[in-house]
Amino acid sequence: MSSRAEVTQMIEPVSLVKDDCPEAVSTYFGENTFSENTMQKMVSEKTYKAFKKWQEEGEVISAAKADEIAQAIKEWAIAKGATAYTHWFQPMTGLTAEKHDAFISIGNGGNVIEKFTGSKLIQGEPDASSFPSGGIRATFEARGYTAWDPSSPAFITEVESAKTLCIPTIFISYTGEALDKKLPLLRSDVAINKSAMELLKLFGHTDVKNVYSTCGPEQEYFLIDEAYYRMRSDLLLTGRTLTGAASPKGQQLEDQYFGSIKERMLNFMAEVEEEAYGLGIPVTTRHNEVAPHQYEFAPIFERSNLAADHNQLLMDIMKKVAQRHRLVCLLHEKPFAGINGSGKHLNWSLADDKGNNLLNPGETPEENLLFLTVLCSVIYAVYTHSDILRASVAFAGNEHRLGANEAPPAIVSIFLGEQLTKIVDMIESGKIVKAKKQDLMDLGVKLLPKFLRDTTDRNRTSPFAFTGQKFEFRALGSSINISTPIAVINTIVADAMQIATERIAAENKSGGEFNVAVLKVLHGLIKESRAILFEGNNYSDEWVKEAEKRGLPNIASTAESLKAFITPKAIDLFERQGVFSKVELQARYVIWQELYEKVIDIEAKTLIEMAKTQILPNAYEYQSDLANGFESISDVAGKLSLESGILEDRKELLESVSADIYYVRKNVKEIEKLLEKAESMELEEKTAFFFNELKPQMEHVRKHVDALETVMPDAQWQLPKYREMLFIA
Repeated sequence: MSSRAEVTQMIEPVSLVKDDCPEAVSTYFGENTFSENTMQKMVSEKTYKAFKKWQEEGEVISAAKADEIAQAIKEWAIAKGATAYTHWFQPMTGLTAEKHDAFISIGNGGNVIEKFTGSKLIQGEPDASSFPSGGIRATFEARGYTAWDPSSPAFITEVESAKTLCIPTIFISYTGEALDKKLPLLRSDVAINKSAMELLKLFGHTDVKNVYSTCGPEQEYFLIDEAYYRMRSDLLLTGRTLTGAASPKGQQLEDQYFGSIKERMLNFMAEVEEEAYGLGIPVTTRHNEVAPHQYEFAPIFERSNLAADHNQLLMDIMKKVAQRHRLVCLLHEKPFAGINGSGKHLNWSLADDKGNNLLNPGETPEENLLFLTVLCSVIYAVYTHSDILRASVAFAGNEHRLGANEAPPAIVSIFLGEQLTKIVDMIESGKIVKAKKQDLMDLGVKLLPKFLRDTTDRNRTSPFAFTGQKFEFRALGSSINISTPIAVINTIVADAMQIATERIAAENKSGGEFNVAVLKVLHGLIKESRAILFEGNNYSDEWVKEAEKRGLPNIASTAESLKAFITPKAIDLFERQGVFSKVELQARYVIWQELYEKVIDIEAKTLIEMAKTQILPNAYEYQSDLANGFESISDVAGKLSLESGILEDRKELLESVSADIYYVRKNVKEIEKLLEKAESMELEEKTAFFFNELKPQMEHVRKHVDALETVMPDAQWQLPKYREMLFIA
């Protein structure tokens, strides 16, 4: 029996104590966050008003008021059992970072007291030397600063023996450049607020004080048993299987999607939700996804900066809770070949402080000129900057999804749906007519209700689809920090709205009718950006050819697509909108290129080690068994009455296995040569070399390893197989 088989026999879920009467979520939602309601109860009215003014108008509070808030946070945290605090931030690693400091301080008499000041709340100084900076500072220049983000509430995390107060912060270099994901996102919200407010004033909406983007990221993931995970060094080191033959049953029956959730997985989901609710994360949806052992969580919409924090927290919770259930949560975009990978669909919209959704078409969208202006601005933004939008989701893991028939292609396009497409066509033609009302759908069964057909269909192949009062950016990978894609969407839309506002104002100067001026500008925007609109199947070969005719970029390579961030057009855009400086963009380009190179390097070296130490030794043993068997049959063939072809069949199997072993060895040696050759290359040359030369070579190894897996005896194959990892719960 193989060690793999022994592990399979021992797999069982953890024992749980049944809660016969769980608490209502409303009774504990957000209990581990220092909410505004909590703050209002614990500080003076003047301090709370000053805090709100800081949030809404950017007027920083005084040191005395900061001390008062810090004292309140400390008292609240200590009452909850926290003994330490940390500035929680999102460096360019894509993960989160924290350095814990105890509340204790030495008093005058040498006694220990708990102390926390406004200065410690507002600013911190982590040892930042090892965080990626892209050349902004040298490694020996360690100083960096964290600064409190008052738009996101402090929260408490806990493990069995410790509770920690976490203060959401930004992270900057000694000279002030953003070294994190969060600061550019906050800057982009400033940009979109400024542009949207100017547009609203032009339309006579002078009572609005603030406009902000909102998001709801759908989080996909896989769950597998921890024992299998520990047996696979590729999963341990890279997050994905570098080898693995397809299971006879995969997702072809489509019986997993929205199916009944297995008990062990549902227990995991319930515990994730409980922790998420305590931290104020509004998770509302859970379900099976398309692939076996693939699942999804989805939240209610929130302000984008809070949604970004909450998604990072949710991913962390998912991984920690999985361990308690002897499971592993895989967030890699493509942990298993041959079945769907995991994405993170980013639902994006705009709202104002009056509770209005600027992407709400209303009952008569053809008459809603403000909505149409915002819509056309988004279309113009995506058309003009589709390369930057594509680059915002470019990294090694996502390279396995984009372009495959499970995720949007690397070609960015917009889907609007039937009704909005007709309206856009009207604008372009200059003839606005009354749109048809929603159709009433009668299902033919009196017991069932009649309901209105939604005016927006779903196109699951579109990278950027209008799905009813929001756009869904479907190209994100499941492990990505959503801050950068949001910052990019906010920035390009802010710029497009600014252009629309300026054109409308210029057109309206002649003193004509305002509505006519608006429609004339919208006509121009649509005419310029019509090529980005596509209502068909984005997976089809025909669309690839059509997109090329339209001049839409189709860049499969991560390294190549990242170059969009450092073009003169991008630098001008981000500097004009105050989101990234030229230095920050160039630094990010270097960081992301280095990350890509390092990920592929780790994968290649892991594959080499697996082939040499786990796969080939067992394959040699099987090859020897086959050779001995063939020799034995050959020796007695003349003495037995064998069916014709028996000896040839055994010879053919031996030759086939021997060929696969040879090609695994041959291609492994080629990978080693390629890695050695790459050592002397500059970064850009190396990343292109890895994409064009190294990755295809790794696929050659995989092809022959997978062929061996399908013929070798179970007792001699030690690596857990797809059929086990994906179907044993």
